Amino acid sequence: MSSFVKAIKTFQVNPTLPQEMNDLREISLNLWWSWHHDSIGLFRRLDRNLWEQTDHNPVLMLGSIDQEKLERAAQDEGFKAHLERVREDLHTYLSESTWFSRTQFHTDEPVIAYFSAEYGFTECLRSYSGGLGILAGDHIKSASDTGIPLVGVGLLYQQGYFRQYLNNDGWQQEFYPENDFYNLPIIRMNTDDGSPLTIAIDFPGRKVYAYVWKVQVGRISVYLLDTNVPQNSAEDRTITNQLYGGDNETRIKQEIVLGIGGVTALDALGIKPVVFHMNEGHSAFLALERIRRWIADDKLSTFEAITLSRQSTIFTTHTPVPAGIDEFSVSLMQTYFRQYYPQLNMKWNEFLELGSAKDSTGSSRPFNMANLALQMASYINGVSKLHREVSRRMWQKFWKKVPIDEIPIESVTNGVHSNSWISAEMSNLFDRYLGPGWKRNATDQNLWDRIMEIPDEELWRVHERRKDRLVAFTRRRLVEQLKRRGGLGSDIKAAREVLNSEALTIGFARRFATYKRGTLLFKDLDRLAKILTNPDYPVQLIFAGKAHPKDNEGKELIKEIVHLGRRDDLRNHIVFLENYDIAMARYLVQGVDVWLNTPRRPMEASGTSGMKVVFNGGINLSILDGWWAEAYNPEVGWAIGAGEEYADLRYQDWVEANALYDVLEKEVIPQFYDVGQNDLPRAWIAKMKQSLRQLGPMFNTNRMVKEYAESFYLPAFRQSQILQKNDRKELKELSTWREKLISAWNDVRILQVNSDSPEETEVGSALEVEAFVHLAELLPSDVIVEMYIGRLSPTGEISEARAVPLEFTGEEREGAYRFKGTAKLERSGRHGFSVRVTPFHRSLVKHFELGMVTWADNSI
Repeated sequence: MSSFVKAIKTFQVNPTLPQEMNDLREISLNLWWSWHHDSIGLFRRLDRNLWEQTDHNPVLMLGSIDQEKLERAAQDEGFKAHLERVREDLHTYLSESTWFSRTQFHTDEPVIAYFSAEYGFTECLRSYSGGLGILAGDHIKSASDTGIPLVGVGLLYQQGYFRQYLNNDGWQQEFYPENDFYNLPIIRMNTDDGSPLTIAIDFPGRKVYAYVWKVQVGRISVYLLDTNVPQNSAEDRTITNQLYGGDNETRIKQEIVLGIGGVTALDALGIKPVVFHMNEGHSAFLALERIRRWIADDKLSTFEAITLSRQSTIFTTHTPVPAGIDEFSVSLMQTYFRQYYPQLNMKWNEFLELGSAKDSTGSSRPFNMANLALQMASYINGVSKLHREVSRRMWQKFWKKVPIDEIPIESVTNGVHSNSWISAEMSNLFDRYLGPGWKRNATDQNLWDRIMEIPDEELWRVHERRKDRLVAFTRRRLVEQLKRRGGLGSDIKAAREVLNSEALTIGFARRFATYKRGTLLFKDLDRLAKILTNPDYPVQLIFAGKAHPKDNEGKELIKEIVHLGRRDDLRNHIVFLENYDIAMARYLVQGVDVWLNTPRRPMEASGTSGMKVVFNGGINLSILDGWWAEAYNPEVGWAIGAGEEYADLRYQDWVEANALYDVLEKEVIPQFYDVGQNDLPRAWIAKMKQSLRQLGPMFNTNRMVKEYAESFYLPAFRQSQILQKNDRKELKELSTWREKLISAWNDVRILQVNSDSPEETEVGSALEVEAFVHLAELLPSDVIVEMYIGRLSPTGEISEARAVPLEFTGEEREGAYRFKGTAKLERSGRHGFSVRVTPFHRSLVKHFELGMVTWADNSI
């Protein structure tokens, strides 16, 4: 129970470190330690039990440790040598040249700002809920590794995401422990006089204030905003209370603080990024604030400000369904933006259209944050190749006349930060056989080819040690869970002996949303029981994961698993671990034999948990969805089904459950237990090696962030530089051109198309096409005219198409310009073509950026 007495003055008490130990403070405040095994070993060496009790939090540990232990460590030559080695490693890491500085340019200032509502860096800093946050954390870590000049922006939650526990019936319960920011590896930013750096954000009738905290992640600074400050009302102090907590009004307030407040915080810190990256649509209000500032400070027109913002903004979408996107009612938008939108020099309806807040009938629709992000970014991507196609279909409405395979949504497949997820033992094995350079050059295929040189015996023994640790961890957790619930002594005794280190162990851990189908394996319980309890070839399942507090269907799935795990015949074969977090995830991905993933295709945008397993020698068994759709081949793992999609979801579940049983019975289990000389499953180890060799260099965030840099960050940076140089001459010309384009486009028509196409021809022949195009007030240099040619589908639509440019011939006839071109016919079959006109300006980022296309009429 809290006291009613409020402090009249506050102060910080820091641990007293012996002079010889001062470097510990610097190391503890840079999350580089979280992926540097020798640093983790250093903190464990101080006090192993306290390290576990403090949730692997070195700041809290140093503030809690017995002073006598610190003094002893300061006199321990072995500890001092260990500390010196870690300090040298950190300084070397921070000062050495990087991929970006070697291949692009050197800068001491952040050029890219990365905004995310959550970050999963390490278990003691609970500003994450699941995959999106873990991906953001890994993105930042790899940006540090590769030297990308990036700064992160997010929110600092007083309670963060909930902790999970189950009641005696297996029903999920939630509790929200308070975070003590002053005992976390973060630093509050202060002004020169030592007072907290405080930013102010305009809200209806008031200002909301926020402190700025810094998380140092290797070379990268991440700034998190916290509204729990004395200047705010009691209600406003709770804005950043919980991640994804509260109602829709809480969400809009959080997203205003993140987007608008985040831009304000960077300005207050004197940080001037050129490129902005929105990790999901939660931060999309940042685009509005950038536009507002250019209008107010630089007197740009609204279009100029929007153009400058769009062409230096990246939007990464992570959801494959509209239901996963934040939407706010028009009335809620009016409450929070009625004083803001006039500063954008827009009418109210124009402002709402940024979020597509009207449907085709003119009726009001909720303001959609993904729609805002889509219209405010010139660089848009999904997080796997399959997700790119899903996203193009989902948002085709923005490019109605553009063929779906040309919609300007690209893909950058997710990865994981391998150093954060690989076990120390496996890392040491790689150091010996791949060389220590694998940590810096995680994308080098030549290094990963050396996986084949690792002796089978060594690889398998490392895997066995991690599996032993997973079993020991699982037993400890089960005992803790049972004791907390007041379990029977007999149950606690049984928990201490649950699982078998020599049995095939399958892991399933993720958010318990219904589309992830956590209980697909239980469709035929009799068949499953026979698989699990086979005395010669036993199988055991470890489950973990949280359901959203409001998702009762997800909670029912967890309850079903818990109840099945209590059956006498399955008690030692099915385990559910409470409160899935980063620490537990490490044990699981480092110790399981197989990682199971059963989403309903195409609902998994990417998924990354299975990638973490790869780096530890685990093998994936998954539906062909997300990343596995592009990673799978029979050498590296197993697929459930063949990538089919069904209209009847119940039928789909039965088909894929049976496919899962089949692959377990006929392939996975026999291969695992096919033990030969020296008690080694040689075929299994060969699959482990191929998984590492083929998937390791591809599915890591070092590859991912390099792809973002080369495909998005650097082009956006260069584009922004071009638009702003010479007193923004290019931007002004683009603005003038666009005004002319908008007024003239409705009059652009293709008047006539002529071709020499016979009824039949042969492969290798050429098709010549000419088109006469009326351009109204535009010139031929303002457009691109193309022949769109390809095979015909059974319904008469052009498929497998390609665009062939038609060049302006220099001829004009009665107000029409003549364009001409030739296409070589390289494939047989029934073909067809059309002709189209699209706008062209050298400063447009994408071909279809403006969504304007004029097609030839069928009557021509």
